[in-house]
Amino acid sequence: MADKQVFFDYINNGYTMKGEAITLGAAMLDGETVTNALVKVPLKTMNRHGLIAGATGTGKTKTLQVLAENLSDKGVPVLLMDMKGDLSGIAQPSPGHPKIDERHAAIGIPFDAKKFPVEILTLSEQDGVRLRATVSEFGPVLISRILGVSETQAGIISILFKYCDDNKLPLLDLKDFKKIIQYATEEGKAEIAREYGRISPASSGAILRKIVELEQQGGDLFFGEKSFDTDDLLRVDRDGRGYINIVRLTDIQDRPKLFSTFMLCLLAEIYSTFPEQGDSGRPELVIFIDEAHLIFKEASDALLDQIESIVKLIRSKGVGLYFVTQNPTDVPDAVLSQLGLKVQHALRAFTAKDRKAIKLTAENYPLSDYYQTDQILTSLGTGEALVSALNEKGIPTPLAATMMRAPMSRMDILEDDELKDLIEGSKLVKQYNEEVDRESAYELLNKKIETANAEEAKEKAAKEREETRRSTSGRSRSRRSSRRSSLEKVLTSPTVIRSVLGILTKMIK
Repeated sequence: MADKQVFFDYINNGYTMKGEAITLGAAMLDGETVTNALVKVPLKTMNRHGLIAGATGTGKTKTLQVLAENLSDKGVPVLLMDMKGDLSGIAQPSPGHPKIDERHAAIGIPFDAKKFPVEILTLSEQDGVRLRATVSEFGPVLISRILGVSETQAGIISILFKYCDDNKLPLLDLKDFKKIIQYATEEGKAEIAREYGRISPASSGAILRKIVELEQQGGDLFFGEKSFDTDDLLRVDRDGRGYINIVRLTDIQDRPKLFSTFMLCLLAEIYSTFPEQGDSGRPELVIFIDEAHLIFKEASDALLDQIESIVKLIRSKGVGLYFVTQNPTDVPDAVLSQLGLKVQHALRAFTAKDRKAIKLTAENYPLSDYYQTDQILTSLGTGEALVSALNEKGIPTPLAATMMRAPMSRMDILEDDELKDLIEGSKLVKQYNEEVDRESAYELLNKKIETANAEEAKEKAAKEREETRRSTSGRSRSRRSSRRSSLEKVLTSPTVIRSVLGILTKMIK
């Protein structure tokens, strides 16, 4: 059995921070919580990304809640992806419980129940602030990667975006996007081929099928106006606490394409609009992605490359990404290698495959004289986790089996009337939930087609009138010619000539 005092000093030395830090709980030794051996995460490294993993029912969501609350308390806004619908309780204080008091006494920190400023967002028709983006904002490269099209088809999409830019045709929603593709192979085929090159109907048909697939997963609800301004994720309340923005996703678990589309759009928009921060001492925004495997589940290789690139680069914008999932293997290795904080709750080994996965997971953690990592991963209780973080110098902290603190807010969902009051009191709901369908590519192209059809009909009518006039004129000339021919026959007949000559002869005499 290890010396408790030596272990206490080891943990305190490893987790002593000069700047602001978030306390996750207290380290455990031989299954017992060591009071005041506090495990902390420095605020400075919260933009280094992280992972919260563990089997169902081990406490992942509560860990996410603890981190979100403490970030908010320190003035850092948070964005949460709520897949299970159990995070809205953050808007109300915890009712408390004797077991919570007992847990915090063992950890060595007081329990303080409180509520936090919350904004409810939605991608679908559920109540909340509507999140939308236009097709133009995505751009041809991102749209191509989301749709998973071929290189040739991606080139066609780039041509169509260029045509729309040159002709001032706004691409706002999927209706606009489909219209320009149809136009390029039908009414506008000659015009686009002359200026930009020929577009194959087979390729445009394949792109249309990809768009329909995205529509069927709810993409038509996401694409459009008003576009959500990512700066609205950075709000703080009057007390200086960061808003916790909760995206309700309970109805899109079976639509991973929409979820990955939204996440990629959001991360790309944040990366392109947020200023460079470097190591500013605190993050500007922290994003928690629950059920993170849904992002990667049906993503193409090109889409995965895009996500991996953004994960690597977005840290410089002061943004931290935290993936919440059941098993670390749900996250690609290229992303996993970028994560600074790892909170690993218990894993269950029911099969040989599970045991192999646990051994691989154990290898991702620093070696420790106090823990046999692969064994402790299966013996952790609910609300306990292995923690490895980065200190303020970016060096990994000592591995610590940690008794996690309890959330300060309610650990369940809001009642319907509470949720309704929260949403109705939101300023952003009034700003973004207005339906806008201004004139865009769909309407402008329809007008262009109607004008062209009207001109064609006008020219056809004029041509028909000209043909009729010519036909009528020809018949008149024919009748006049016929009349002249009859008179000429009479006047030039021998009888008339002899009669005229006879008369002239008599007059001469």
